[in-house]
Formats: sequence, C-alpha cells, structure tokens
Amino acid sequence: MRDFPRQLRALGTSVSTPAPVVVRDVLIANVERMQAFADGHGKRLRPHVKTHKSVAIGRIQLEAGAIGLTAGTLAEAEIFADAGCDDILLAYPVWAVGTKADRIRALAGRIRLTVGVESVGAVDRLAEAMGDAAGSLGIVVEIDCGARRSGVQPHEAGALAVHARAAGLDVRGIYTYPGQGGTVGAPEGAAIEQADALRAAVASLAEHGVEATIVSAGSTPTFQFSTDPVITELRPGEYVFNDWDNVRIGDCTADDIALFVASTVVSDQGHPHVIVDAGTKALAREGNPERGYGQVPSHDGCLRSLNEYHGYLALPEGGERPAIGEPVAIVPHHVCPVVNSFEELVVIDADGTIVDRWQVDARAQLN
Repeated sequence: MRDFPRQLRALGTSVSTPAPVVVRDVLIANVERMQAFADGHGKRLRPHVKTHKSVAIGRIQLEAGAIGLTAGTLAEAEIFADAGCDDILLAYPVWAVGTKADRIRALAGRIRLTVGVESVGAVDRLAEAMGDAAGSLGIVVEIDCGARRSGVQPHEAGALAVHARAAGLDVRGIYTYPGQGGTVGAPEGAAIEQADALRAAVASLAEHGVEATIVSAGSTPTFQFSTDPVITELRPGEYVFNDWDNVRIGDCTADDIALFVASTVVSDQGHPHVIVDAGTKALAREGNPERGYGQVPSHDGCLRSLNEYHGYLALPEGGERPAIGEPVAIVPHHVCPVVNSFEELVVIDADGTIVDRWQVDARAQLN
C-alpha cells in the first residue's frame, strides 16, 4: 500500500477516475499465500468469487491449486462454469422455482455442482427441479455456527441430510460461514465456534448414516484459525484484494492490499473536507460516519460521508490538503461491493504501468 501514491502518479491521465486499480504482483502473492496456507494445513481451497467476480482472477486461483470455486448466486456459477470451472459450490439457500429450476438442472448436467440447503422446502424444490437427474446434484447442509444468519442448528443437520438423500439428491456434507468473526478481536473465537458446530453437525450426519465428505468453512477474517481437523475445505473471498477492514481485524497487513480506487479531488471550499469524485456509485454505502467509507492513507484522511457522486474526504486539522485536480488513492473498507460497481479492473505492475484490464464478468449478477 505504501506505493499507491507513486503508482497513481505513474498512471497519470491514462485512467479516468473513479476506477478500481489492482496491483497484480500483490494479488498474485495473496493468492499464493492463501493456497500455501491451505496446503500446509491439509485443507482444500475453494475461493469465493463474490469478491472479484472476475473470470481472469478465478483462473489465477484455480491455476494456483484451488480445487474449485464458490459462488453466491446461480448466475455467478453459470458464468464461471462457462469459463471452464467444472467444480462449483453454490453456497446459498437457493429456492429453485421458475427459471432457476431449469438452470440448476442444466448446470448440474455439465459440471460438478453442489448447492447449499437449510430447509425441507428448499430440498424438495431442488429435487423437483432435478427430476430423474437428482443424483447428479450435490447437496451440503448449511449450519449456523453463531452468525445467526441462515443455516440449521448442528444437531438438526442429520435429519435434513436424510430427507435430501431420500429425495434422490447426492448429500456430500455440510458448510458454514463464521460471519460473527468480522470485527476486531472476534476471528479466533468465531473459528472456535465454527469448529464446535461443524463437529456436532458431522456427528449428527453420522448418527443418521450419512458421511460428510465435504466440511466447508472459513472466511478471510477467520482463515488463519480455521485449522481444526474436522474442516476439509476453506472458502475465503476477500483475501485476493484485502481491504481496510481486513487490516483492522488483523488478518493481513497494509502491504497486502491489492486494490485501490483511483479518485480525483474535484472541489475544495475550505471546509474540513475536500470533495472527491467517488461516491456511493463507486464505493457503495457500507459503513457509518465514524467508521468511514474508505481511507486515504497518503493524507491521513477518511471518507466520512458519501452522496451518489461525491465523496467527503475528511482531513486532519493542520494536515496537508490535496489540491483540486490531484489524484488520491482510496482504500475501501469493504472491497466486495466496490468491485461490483465497475465493469472492469485496471491492472498495473509495481511501477504503476497498466499491464491488463480484467472484466468484472459477474457484475450485478444477483439471481
């Protein structure tokens, strides 16, 4: 991250702001480090594409050793299958009706597709969608490990797995998401809760005569603690880019941030802030004024407020003020919705030279 201002100056006017800029060498190092961690702990790696939504980056992850990819929507799964990925986990409780029923059946017919379930109703819809091809669709039961989002309680997993198996579906195991680990000081405790829940769920399946060959877990904040022997695979997403929240939580350093938003100061009326050209259309509105919406480390500044096209860059009293027309590098607090705001990523080398442009192929693919 220390090179962002220099890299931004090197880009000059070759990029129209606001624009997401990816430092290729840092991204590749992040991919290789996560793969080495998974390999070193005997875990398969199945990265989540929700962060980058880019076929080019998915291929980098697969070439580095990932066994497959994780998607959050059926459309994401279709796009990455079309690009050649033949093993995808759809980690979401899909309700397979309407066009989704036909699409799931078609996708399961050409790749190894595994879908998350957490209710009898969802299982029945999937079985109905698959018809006589039900055995080709893999199922993993979603477990709530404390995030209080979706997922059954661990002791309920076996009964749901038996129901899915009776419906003709191929029950492959369980998965969970330790979302409660996404704040400072929380990841290690969340990983402990995750392991406890997964062990209980594996036992529940075993009591019902079902073997869990997939025990899928993990997130970027909790990956370093997700080493329990019960876990067979990890599904981090944000690690490819990292962001300011990841730095705050402690699962990466500032030098591991591989993406910044190139922006330009467009107004300075003498307020405690200047205006930059990155608002909610570029950064999304995730966060709050105290936490902020993005950091500008070069000026010790923080985006404290956003309009659609205006970002209010608050500056420390007595600090250096960027001039009108000056480019600034914004480090997002949460990178995922930022990437989803753009059609392409500008890829640079360590010197700030543009070496590629990667499409955000699954941008806004929500169904």
